[in-house]
Amino acid sequence: MKRSLTGMAVLATASLLTLSAAQASGPVVVSSKIDTEGSVLGQLIIQRLEQAGIEVEDRLQLGGTSIVRSALKAGEIDLYPEYTGNGAFFFDMADSDVWNDAGEAYATVKELDAEDGLIWLMPADANNTWAMSVRGDLAREQGLATLEDLADYLAAGGEFKFAASAEFVESEQALPAFQQAYGFELSSDQLLVLSGGNTAATMRAAAQQTSGVNGAMTYGTDGGLGALDLVVLEDTLGVQPVYQPAPVVREAVLEAHPEIESLLAPVFQALDLETLQRLNGQVAVDGLDPRRVAEDFLAELPE
Repeated sequence: MKRSLTGMAVLATASLLTLSAAQASGPVVVSSKIDTEGSVLGQLIIQRLEQAGIEVEDRLQLGGTSIVRSALKAGEIDLYPEYTGNGAFFFDMADSDVWNDAGEAYATVKELDAEDGLIWLMPADANNTWAMSVRGDLAREQGLATLEDLADYLAAGGEFKFAASAEFVESEQALPAFQQAYGFELSSDQLLVLSGGNTAATMRAAAQQTSGVNGAMTYGTDGGLGALDLVVLEDTLGVQPVYQPAPVVREAVLEAHPEIESLLAPVFQALDLETLQRLNGQVAVDGLDPRRVAEDFLAELPE
């Protein structure tokens, strides 16, 4: 009986190895989340791999974070762009300060996911986190580039009205955290709270100066920022968690195609905040196909 069980175990192990090898040797299944930035990043990955002769299967716009991550862990997809800050939720570490530092956030999620055979590659420098932005004319006239600049401007009595969602205004991790860290406080008269407001609505309010609004809740890489001439104020004190996008790939697939790492590194290295804003804007604002946006960007990428 022992010999029989041992033989069965060997066969089972061999079958699993064969299945893993078969999955890794087939097309690389690339996926993304169901949003504008996901489609852009996904197309950049797909086209870069195809240019290098790697067979790819397109599963972009698969769903939300939980759906795409579950598919990766199950081996249903092989590669997708994820955000470093989401490690706080993946590993129930939301109270940890590591997520407020770009280097520590990346190192932490990279180490923890490696235990499950998920490999994080080079992240982009862009940070898609909650941000406070102002109209471009205000930024230029008053020299506003950081939230410390905004605090000084407010302390000097500068006119300011900020559009935000109720969640942003009320969440301890959002506006209250910014106010506490930078030493300012917005009165109710300085706020335009939009019920259920998303960043499209808050940015539109600032661009159109609705009720005197000249600042808005945004995400760092929102596509409409450049088109609407809004400037993200740098969070120099690291109040918000860092959400840098990076490719995450199954270890077996990376072993089968080790060149994936060197192929994608220069692509994500080139994605700073303004660049990713621009690419997102070409899709969300200009209505261009993400395929074309990715193709044009890769054509300009230095070899």
